[in-house]
Parts: sequence; C-alpha cells; structure tokens
Amino acid sequence: MPQHKSAEKRVRQSAKLRLSNREKRSKMRSLARKVLESNEKEAAQALLPDAISYIDRLACKGLLHSNNAANKKSRLVRHVNKLGESA
Repeated sequence: MPQHKSAEKRVRQSAKLRLSNREKRSKMRSLARKVLESNEKEAAQALLPDAISYIDRLACKGLLHSNNAANKKSRLVRHVNKLGESA
C-alpha cells in the first residue's frame, strides 16, 4: 500500500493508463486481424491504411517499439500482396 499522497496518485494514474493501453493494443490487434482474415485483395487493401495508421500512432506515443511496429506493418503488407499473387 502506498504511504504517501504522491504514491497514491501514481497508483491511480497507472491503473488508468494501463486500461487505456490495453484498449489501444486490443484495437490494434482487431484492425490487424481484420486485414489478415480478409480473403479478397480489395477488402484487405481498404482495411490496410487504417491498420497501418493506427500502428504508427501507437509507435509514436511509445506504446510499441518502432521496430515492432515496422514488423507488424510489414506482415500486413506481405499478406495483402500475397492475396494478389494467388488469384
């Protein structure tokens, strides 16, 4: 248990930030999953910019490491490009 007022405030702030970060990570995963689950290239291309933009935003804010964000974006783009080859 925190013994000082500032420590109590830090506990409250950390809890709020943890919830916010969890929501943001969940949204990122949902956007990525929508791209990966789409079997049509047009649908995937329509979803891709939103996912990439959101991943970039999280990387800018420090929620994701920049290399991790780049890997995620690369994976999504490779999936969309592969959809075009199979047709």
